[in-house]
Amino acid sequence: MRRLMIVASAGLLLSACQTVQNSAGAPTTYQDPATLGAVKGVGIESQDIVSMTDQMMRDMLTEPRLANAATAPNVIIDAEYFVNESSSRINRNSITDRLRVSLQRASQGRLNFVGRHYANMVQSERNLKRQGVVDKGTTGTAAAQRGGDYRLGGRITSLDARDPRTGMMSRYTQIIFEMADLESGDIVWSGIYEFSKAGADDVIYR
Repeated sequence: MRRLMIVASAGLLLSACQTVQNSAGAPTTYQDPATLGAVKGVGIESQDIVSMTDQMMRDMLTEPRLANAATAPNVIIDAEYFVNESSSRINRNSITDRLRVSLQRASQGRLNFVGRHYANMVQSERNLKRQGVVDKGTTGTAAAQRGGDYRLGGRITSLDARDPRTGMMSRYTQIIFEMADLESGDIVWSGIYEFSKAGADDVIYR
């Protein structure tokens, strides 16, 4: 028993004396989100988001019912009806938010943007004003929150394939954007963005 205790004590001393050599990691660098980054996979990446939203923004501004109407229509662009059915993990807001911001900048008043995702915030403030808790502000009051004429919808789908011999993986991704008339249900504009990528190994998307 005494001999076992001596051996165990010696082992603890040796392990305590060992030092772990941590190799230096690669320094963090800024990358242009519109270009292919250092970490690449077969899913939707920053350059795809930048490219597709720019393309959709330009295309939407060529639709007369949206951008050339006599009265600027009220549009809702958010991720509520923009669904992801693909095998790619993606925050849908990163696509719709960039599309909305880019479109609002480029439309120059030809479209009115309704923040339906802020409806609860707006209603809370409206209630405070009408209860006399706060004043009416500088822009006056409205009979109701603004209704939408058109709203964005869409779908992300994909098709995956893998070669069991080589481990090579490919993914075809298709993103559909549509603007629907909120009274008739007519689709007044549609856009499609698609790409196919292949690689020996995929990366982890979060």
